[in-house]
Amino acid sequence: MPYPIVHVLFFVFCISAVAVFAAIRSFFRGELSLKGSTNLLFLMSVGSVCALFPDIMVIHSLLVNGTMEHCWVGQIPTHSLLFSLSAVLFGIVAGYVKYRESGRAVYLGLLGEAAFASHLLLDDISEGGCEYLYPLYKEKISLFSMMDTGFRETGVFNYLMTSFVSVFFICSIIMIALFALSKYGFELNYKTEK
Repeated sequence: MPYPIVHVLFFVFCISAVAVFAAIRSFFRGELSLKGSTNLLFLMSVGSVCALFPDIMVIHSLLVNGTMEHCWVGQIPTHSLLFSLSAVLFGIVAGYVKYRESGRAVYLGLLGEAAFASHLLLDDISEGGCEYLYPLYKEKISLFSMMDTGFRETGVFNYLMTSFVSVFFICSIIMIALFALSKYGFELNYKTEK
C-alpha cells in the first residue's frame, strides 16, 4: 500500500494534470486570479480527500484496535467501486455547499470518483489487486497482472479483451477527471496547424 501522500500526489499530478497544467499556464501568462487559484485549491482538496477514502477505516482501527487494518466497513470492502459511492456523495455535498448549484456539485462528485479510483489503481499495482466488483465478484482482481498475460497462454481473444479492459479502465478514470475539470474551466485546447 502506497503512503497517503503518494495517493494525493498521484491524483493531483497524474489524474488532474490538466488542472495543474492550466493553472501553471495561466500563472505565467498573468491570467490566474485569486478566485481561480482558490477554485483550483478547493477542487484539488476535495479530490485529495476522496483519494484517501479507501483507507479511511485505518483511523478507526488505529484508535479502537491499535492496528492498521483498513480494508473493510462491515461487510463492504473499502477498496471497491461500491464503496466509491462514498467519495461521489462527499464530492456532491462539498460541491453543493460551495457552489449552491446541483450541476457543479455532480461534476465535483465525478472528480471524487476519479480520485477514489486512482487510489485503487495504485493499490492494485502495489498489492496485486482490489475487490473492484464487490458484491458482484468477491475476489480480488488485478488489472495490472492481466496486462502481463500473453496470448499464447490464454488465446488471442482473451488476450485482446483483458488488454482492452485494463487500459480502458485507466483511460476512463483520466477521462472522468478531464470531463469534470473541464466543467470548472480547466481544459486543454487544440489548435489546428496552419
